[in-house]
Amino acid sequence: MIPTKLILKSVVVLILFFTLFFNFRNTTNTSVKIAKKPKVLKTSKSIVVTKNVKIKNYFSYLDSVVESVNEIENYNLTEHLFVRFNPWLIDSLAATDYYKMIEKDSFVYNQKEMIVLKKGHQLLVPDSTAVDSLLTIFNTTFLDINIPEYKLRVCMDSVILYDFPVRVGRNEKKYLKMGDRLTDLKTKTGIGTIVNHVKDPDYYNPATGRQYFLTRRDDKNVTKLPQIPWIVTEINGVRNGQLIHPTTNPNTLSKAYSNGCIGTKEGDAWVIYYYAPINTKVIIRYDLSTVNKQGDTINFKNIYGYNIKQ
Repeated sequence: MIPTKLILKSVVVLILFFTLFFNFRNTTNTSVKIAKKPKVLKTSKSIVVTKNVKIKNYFSYLDSVVESVNEIENYNLTEHLFVRFNPWLIDSLAATDYYKMIEKDSFVYNQKEMIVLKKGHQLLVPDSTAVDSLLTIFNTTFLDINIPEYKLRVCMDSVILYDFPVRVGRNEKKYLKMGDRLTDLKTKTGIGTIVNHVKDPDYYNPATGRQYFLTRRDDKNVTKLPQIPWIVTEINGVRNGQLIHPTTNPNTLSKAYSNGCIGTKEGDAWVIYYYAPINTKVIIRYDLSTVNKQGDTINFKNIYGYNIKQ
């Protein structure tokens, strides 16, 4: 005969065993449910970034996003339309400017390795109405560059959206290996359009024709060259290599310093790029005076010595 105490101990042990077993199962199941994430990352109105995107992969990523949207929508979305509908992207790109990073005590040797889109960021997809509105804005936006003022303005109709300091071509002639001829370095005036964007430009010294990969900054630090789009213009029906592009040496802005191109700050170049899609009108003028907001006339130095009657 089994003792009563032994039977009671066995029952208690069994009760404890089953209690722990079921508690363990409930705890495990609860953890799985909490850890489970929704698989739906894309809707008709937004796209969630699923991994960090560096600048070197930024354009290919955007191309894939735009392509995927166009496959399911009945309108032609472009990179410029998409980014202008997500203006915070322009701010993020402009913030990668080397000198803005230095102001934050952050030295950047290779800008292409910087993360511009983080996992979890949400990108809004414009509907056809928003696209039509943006296209109307694009059609009324133009770039206005006044050479002796060293100024580039982004305008919409008669409204100035942005104005940026620039550098312009030097007042001299010089032999350039890339053109294999004596070249007038002055920035040419006229009216034209944006005809192309170079999203991952190669850097060459026009005078020697040699490619280079590093740049010495104004603070004497040496870094790799950044990946920022260059804007190709056609002025008076001629593509003469007169580009709008960033300079890694902003100390040269507000000067006649370049080989004819119009140079900007790195951060400003991103803004100009996204406000100047293909076919954007460009005006390059040589006005020696302007009237400021206070109604005062401001005169500029005749840097090219043109015979202009005031």
